[in-house]
Amino acid sequence: MSIVQKIKDIEDEMARTQRNKATAGHLGLLKAKLAKYRRELLTPSGGAGAGGGKGEGFDVAKTGDARIGLVGFPSVGKSTLLNKLTGTFSEIASYEFTTLTCVPGVIYYKGAKLQLLDLPGIIEGAKDGKGRGRQVIAVARTCNLIMIVLDALKPMKHKIIIENELEGFGIRLNKRPPNMTFRKKDKGGVHFSATCTTTHLDLDVVKTICHEYKIHNADVVLRDDCTAQDLIDLIEGTAVYIPCLYVMNKIDQLTIQELDVIDQIPHNVPISAHDEWNLDELLESMWEYLNLVRIYTKPRGQIPDYNAPVVMREKEPTIADFCNRIHKSLLPQFKYALVWGSSVKHLPQRVGKDHLLHDEDVVQIIKK
Repeated sequence: MSIVQKIKDIEDEMARTQRNKATAGHLGLLKAKLAKYRRELLTPSGGAGAGGGKGEGFDVAKTGDARIGLVGFPSVGKSTLLNKLTGTFSEIASYEFTTLTCVPGVIYYKGAKLQLLDLPGIIEGAKDGKGRGRQVIAVARTCNLIMIVLDALKPMKHKIIIENELEGFGIRLNKRPPNMTFRKKDKGGVHFSATCTTTHLDLDVVKTICHEYKIHNADVVLRDDCTAQDLIDLIEGTAVYIPCLYVMNKIDQLTIQELDVIDQIPHNVPISAHDEWNLDELLESMWEYLNLVRIYTKPRGQIPDYNAPVVMREKEPTIADFCNRIHKSLLPQFKYALVWGSSVKHLPQRVGKDHLLHDEDVVQIIKK
């Protein structure tokens, strides 16, 4: 039996099983088996049961300060959006599957260089190896932001299918990593504790999932109401947590009333790529979701260089992170730094390497 067939059998059994406290352990076991088969499908050995083989990947070098992936069904306007935002030519036509490989482009916005990838359209069943779905989703895992481009005339149907495909490959959209600790030990069995009220996990469910992974001695501590899938993600260690924007394209074909309904979908930006409507709000939303921080450098005795900021992806980077971003040899020679900006009370203020920087701070490094 192929891996794809095993996955389908497990999904069918999960659909048949009623969800209640008595079946929580069984569902947890099925989810753990499903995650293991999905991992095998992501890195197949190349046999006939590998769901179509490994296939040819998209060899695109990662450049710039952040990578953004355009994911969606065929003919929803991904290539048109790439052309309008970056000026890069990606073939456009009125038939499906016009784009057959990954087309990269670059956006220069607020001093940052953002790489935008136009990925081929995915179809339902992509996570099981249909079409080029596995290669598309593998590239999507490397992105700092995923933009799911949807046809505004049928957004919810496509949104649910694409979310299901991405979730199947361990991409968690607009979620934070679970606030829980999992630690293996040599003896003592499986120990479960929680610092909050739990509604999804108990000791029996945790033991069932751990035994599926042949883990018989471990400590599991919950600091949030986590689910069985969160525990499986923590044990597997393959889940990636990526912010996501839902780009509602072709709004020029909607009425005002239909646009009001679409606006209730969270994390959405309505646009018309063909008519270039609302692209400025899309760029601003991309910047907000990427959570980038720009730090300007100031050589001694000169004015700050506002044309080439050092762009960092950490939410609150320190002076040490800033030094390592410039060059690894800078930190051992570091004496102190002078900072101008919203992160300090005085202008300038002398700080150490643990000082937290804010967006658009100006930094001058003083060496020993």
